[in-house]
Amino acid sequence: MESIQSFLATVPWWGWVLFFLFILFLRDIIQRKHTITHNFPIIGHIRYMLEKIGPELRQYIVANNREELPFNRSQRTWVYASSKKQNNYTGFGTDQDQASPGFVFINPTMLPYKPAPNHPNVTQVDLIPCAKVMGLYNKRKRPFRPKSIVNISAMSFGSLSAKAIESLNKGAKKAGCYHNTGEGSLSYHHQHGADIVFQFGTGYFGVRTPEGNFDMNKMVKLVNDYKYIRAIEVKLSQGAKPGKGGVLPASKITKEISEIRHVPMGKDVISPSTHTAFSTIPELLDFIEDIANNTGLPVGFKSAVGKLDMWEELTDLMVERNIGPDFISIDGGEGGTGAAPPAFANHVSLPFVFGFSQVYQMFKRKNLTDRVVFIASGKLGFPSSALMAFSMGADLINIAREAMLSIGCIQALSCHTNTCPAGVATQNKWLQAGIDPTLKSERFYNYAKTLRKEILEITHACGYEHPCQLEMTDVDMSMGDNNYTTTLRQIYNYEKVPVDFISMQNLIECEHLGGREDKA
Repeated sequence: MESIQSFLATVPWWGWVLFFLFILFLRDIIQRKHTITHNFPIIGHIRYMLEKIGPELRQYIVANNREELPFNRSQRTWVYASSKKQNNYTGFGTDQDQASPGFVFINPTMLPYKPAPNHPNVTQVDLIPCAKVMGLYNKRKRPFRPKSIVNISAMSFGSLSAKAIESLNKGAKKAGCYHNTGEGSLSYHHQHGADIVFQFGTGYFGVRTPEGNFDMNKMVKLVNDYKYIRAIEVKLSQGAKPGKGGVLPASKITKEISEIRHVPMGKDVISPSTHTAFSTIPELLDFIEDIANNTGLPVGFKSAVGKLDMWEELTDLMVERNIGPDFISIDGGEGGTGAAPPAFANHVSLPFVFGFSQVYQMFKRKNLTDRVVFIASGKLGFPSSALMAFSMGADLINIAREAMLSIGCIQALSCHTNTCPAGVATQNKWLQAGIDPTLKSERFYNYAKTLRKEILEITHACGYEHPCQLEMTDVDMSMGDNNYTTTLRQIYNYEKVPVDFISMQNLIECEHLGGREDKA
């Protein structure tokens, strides 16, 4: 034994390296699972190493500022700089190809809007409440005017980490934004003071019976217990994977998630692709009314857009029965924060501009636009794209991935692997430990404030007081190589219905304004 130890002690370090390489060489030529390493022992591993770090190499070294998707480097840099209160300006003019098809131009006026000395935005440069009130037309007991036109879209605890949710909620409270829970139910991490939009999907997490059906008694209790829940959203589908359910593996169900979602531990939980509480459009309308009558809150739904026959049926019934959702979230097919099959993420459902324009025109034809608050989502967390949405008829913007970027997401594209290096989209305790909610909440607040401030500045440049006043002739789009632009009105062949707007001061004085300390 001593002689063996003596021999091992005399072997130099490079001898151990050669021994390891020899073993690896033998292993490579014997195995048949990987052709490359069999045919090219040892060297073949370099290929797999480069493939593994390929996204990072392209992100930081190969791709230019405008190449990457879903968010290019210039977009991410603007969010990062805004969230850190750094210089987010650009120098020496634009570096974008303004002749490329789909490039957005916002049309300024010769004489911009000038706020009076006592105007609220003179001191509060980013304060922009929603121009409409959720639930006012349908006479809900607790109508809701969101204090911010920019809010946090549906992202569940479980998909995002506890510290990420906490950071967003604390930042939303400071910014006056509402925070959509996502279909994973209301967790402790959502309860740091921001207004809440409670969302549930086909799994009815948090408001479900042991069999997995919707439980109205639990819904009523939740609303009564937590007064900062200001609206309820029924998720029909989302842009990333419309019409597809999901599986929550037993391995991911912690005691905390079990209690929040009202699901058993040690057993896979299936979210079906369809709802059990309703199966037709008339039943959906009855379901919405039932929830609204029992809770007193505005109730709406979220949906991606594809076939329009059920949208036609919905609007016809709204006219006929004089009931309907208080708000509708239109989610573009380009959206998505979690895991989705590539075929769904890439090809199922329309992008925001196409889906929204078709749905909005339908509501316009039937004189229903004033009854509904239209919420837009799908890569709209930038001033130009947000203003384009407002000019098309949107009333609010929901942001998801942009909010994640503001609290440290680096677009590692690993949301579906539980290995998010920034600790944002993972349940790994070690990876989450790097998130300081005090710091990150401030960064979301800075980003939301900067986004609203720039939206308002461009709105004033167009001659308006509030973004709701923008019309479809205020935005042009490049047609590409034919060297001309055309207005959104010409492209989509409709004009937005004017929103009833008096003044910014009038919105701020509204008794239903969100962001108040008294949520009763």
